[in-house]
Amino acid sequence: MVSTEEREGAPAKVAAPLRGPLVRYRVLAYATGVALLCLTAAFILKYAADSPGMMSWAGVTHGLFYMVYLVVAVDLALKARWSIKGTVLVLLAGTIPFLSFVAERAVTRRVEAGRKL
Repeated sequence: MVSTEEREGAPAKVAAPLRGPLVRYRVLAYATGVALLCLTAAFILKYAADSPGMMSWAGVTHGLFYMVYLVVAVDLALKARWSIKGTVLVLLAGTIPFLSFVAERAVTRRVEAGRKL
């Protein structure tokens, strides 16, 4: 029987061992996505407007966030027992603008539903 909370769209309860890794993953997915959008803007400014100033910090920022994103995503993948294919796709999501946001939503839905990736 479906509870009232589940019918009304309340988020499912995440298993205790996955709660912390999921929150860390979500934070890093957003941070990586924003840093990648900044890096994309920096590339556009560098080559379209001959203004390379933003490149000096945008590339380093995205690189740092992406390295931590990889570690956090692998930690979540191991604890949630994802497939290798699903793990690799989530790891690559941090390299394509806007895709880390899409992947974060998909991962969150699947982990909350108790499904593997």
